Amino acid sequence: MKSGQNLPSGRILGLDVGTRRIGIAVSDPLGVTAQGLETLQRRNRRYDLNELRKLLAEHEVREIVVGNPLRMSGQSGLQAEKMASFAAHLKQAFSIPVHLWDERLTTAEAHRLLDETGIRDSRRKEVIDKMAAVLILQSFLDARSANSGRYESSLDNL
Repeated sequence: MKSGQNLPSGRILGLDVGTRRIGIAVSDPLGVTAQGLETLQRRNRRYDLNELRKLLAEHEVREIVVGNPLRMSGQSGLQAEKMASFAAHLKQAFSIPVHLWDERLTTAEAHRLLDETGIRDSRRKEVIDKMAAVLILQSFLDARSANSGRYESSLDNL
């Protein structure tokens, strides 16, 4: 794969961060596809970072992609500012590249996909968070692949 030629080996973790849960996805080692992992029930910053640290080690993660909840106009709002702060904490805690990635419509797309599958029980919120993380990460991977490795997030400097 062309986009992997200049990148170190390892996976990319995708996060859909909410106030109560973090949907989590991880790429395959080549950075082509995203698969959902268990949704993290948030407790506090220390707990959340410890749980993410375990995932980074377990999956040999080299980068993190955090969904950036921009307004439909593309402008940042309060939630986007919170995600920028969260991403900065991740970069500081883990010393690996952290990218913010436009997540507009991913939750709506996750709802649409789940409606098609008929999942309507108590797991729905967790499944939506996981699916949104997969959609965020897959979008990032597709954009990187389409740009043959030339893609560089403008937010790498967090």
